[in-house]
Order: sequence, then C-alpha cells, then structure tokens
Amino acid sequence: MAKKLIRSSTDRTIAGVCGGIAEFLGISSLGVRLIFIILPMNLLIYVILINTIPDSLPL
Repeated sequence: MAKKLIRSSTDRTIAGVCGGIAEFLGISSLGVRLIFIILPMNLLIYVILINTIPDSLPL
C-alpha cells in the first residue's frame, strides 16, 4: 500500500501538518517544525497546507 500524506492525529501541535509531513518522510517532527520556522513566508505555506492536506483517516 502506498503511503499517503495526511495530517497526523497523534503528533498534533496546531493542526498536525508538521507531524503528518514527518510521518510521510520518516523523519522527526521537530526537524520539520524547525524547517518551518526558518522558511520565509512560513505562515502562508502552513495555512495552505492546513487546507490542502486531508485530515487523518477515522479509526
């Protein structure tokens, strides 16, 4: 089964975007959060990702 990019339901600080990206890439969510802090226009990118990445699948 192919991995899908979804927002995390367990590693959720604001909306689960960084946790979902970290799970998809197999890296630490702290690293993804640090990348978002360093990126210019990080708030705009984060808001776009909140609206485009689907929420985690219901259990």
